[in-house]
Amino acid sequence: MLDGCVRNNPPLDRMSRELINQLVAGGAGVIGFVLYAALIFKPAVGAYSRVSERLAAGLLSLYVLAVFVGVGVSGALAALYFWN
Repeated sequence: MLDGCVRNNPPLDRMSRELINQLVAGGAGVIGFVLYAALIFKPAVGAYSRVSERLAAGLLSLYVLAVFVGVGVSGALAALYFWN
C-alpha cells in the first residue's frame, strides 16, 4: 500500500480554449467537405458520361458548395450579432 506517499506529478499541459475552437472548426470543415464530396459532387459528376458534361456538373456543384458555405457563415455571424 502507498499510504502517506506524496505524488509529485507534473501539471498536465491543458489545451487552450482557442486551440479547442480551432480543432472543432477544422474537424467540422473536414467532415462538411467529405459529406459534400460524397453526397453532392460524386453523384453530380457520375450522372453524366461525357467529359465536358462531367466537368460542367463538377463546376456547377461548386456553386452549391459556395452557397452552403455562405449560409453557414451568415448563420454564424447572425448568432454572434444577436448573442447579447
